[in-house]
Amino acid sequence: MKPKNAVAARPIFLTSWICWMMLLLLLPAAAWAGTWKNVDQMIGPDDSAAVFAPDFRVLYAKNADQMQIPASTLKVFTALCALERLGEDFRFETRFYLNDKNDLMIKGYGDPLLISEQVAEIAEILAERIGQVRHLILDDTWADAGIEIPGSRAHSLQPYDAPAGALCVNFNTVAAEKRNNTWVSAEPQTPLLPLAKKRLNQIQPQSGRILLSSANQDNLIYAGQLFAHFLGQHGLAPTGQIRAAAADPKTSQLVYRHRSAFSLTAVVSQIMAYSNNFMTNQVLLALGAEKFGPPATLEKGVTVMHHYAENQLGISPEIVEGSGLSRKNRMSAHMFGPVLHGFAPYYDLLTEKNGIFYKTGTLTGIQTRVGFVSHQGKLYGFAVLINTPGKAADPVTKAIAANIRKNQ
Repeated sequence: MKPKNAVAARPIFLTSWICWMMLLLLLPAAAWAGTWKNVDQMIGPDDSAAVFAPDFRVLYAKNADQMQIPASTLKVFTALCALERLGEDFRFETRFYLNDKNDLMIKGYGDPLLISEQVAEIAEILAERIGQVRHLILDDTWADAGIEIPGSRAHSLQPYDAPAGALCVNFNTVAAEKRNNTWVSAEPQTPLLPLAKKRLNQIQPQSGRILLSSANQDNLIYAGQLFAHFLGQHGLAPTGQIRAAAADPKTSQLVYRHRSAFSLTAVVSQIMAYSNNFMTNQVLLALGAEKFGPPATLEKGVTVMHHYAENQLGISPEIVEGSGLSRKNRMSAHMFGPVLHGFAPYYDLLTEKNGIFYKTGTLTGIQTRVGFVSHQGKLYGFAVLINTPGKAADPVTKAIAANIRKNQ
């Protein structure tokens, strides 16, 4: 699926192109000189900003080579790398095997949108192909065990700290609410499963959404219970155990190869809309596995991103994970020039307000925003990296948009 209203052709980054682009990035447009005083006053010594013309000449820059914490604006770079390396119609898979003892094996390949509705549809398809399920065996060997996302917090209950992995359902989270002092599901499409009830009663969270840890395989067992629930609706409830083990394709029959209903373009759209850290790092895992093979690891994905940055975009960011959750990530405002140029065909996957297409980033003491100002059918790129506690990126963004529309 092509993004609608794309206004820029996808760039081809040859070595000479990189050199030409970097020259443009360093040359401000003289016609715009003196129009950025209001923006300049908002950018302190610990902040950075850059504005790019439709041809990505630099219109304005301050502290633009200063390495900053990008927070969730890093997701734009991760998404660009994935769209270019994996392809817009890339789809995650989940495979289902059956052995001669009627053990159903589910092998995950990192699908970030394996949600209840998808699991229900899969169960219906499986019911047409198999007649009985003994043990339900969960295979998460596609990804490294116990992946730790830099910047996430151990024992956190927050959904943005959800662990990455090979076989995950509902973003590795549970949404529930209390009625008559009893926990019930907050989502009509999702049952409140035994593992979720147990954890909710143990934790007694203030909010109604908790994450499922990978440390004790909660997320994996929960996935198995969700599949068992929907299989049971078709008379295929497992009669044996739900347990983790590696599937053996040599001794089992592949009965169903599920390709996600969501293309990578749709996944990126969801990432940009909800700034979902879990989904972004699932995409990062897929990048690494596609290049280097399983098991998928953050390190493999980060290596792909660094290679793409240096060899295709001509930049050298410091990346430790893909979502921007870690404060060890570093990019400069100038580096977002080639990133935004590459992302221009996908600009309408970003959030839009008043003709500004943008991705925000927020960490404690950090506010960032990158994207495009649409004006007279053209896209003007911008990067605002506020690393001064207490200051906001929104007023700077609005001032940039006003200057563009006033002076062009």
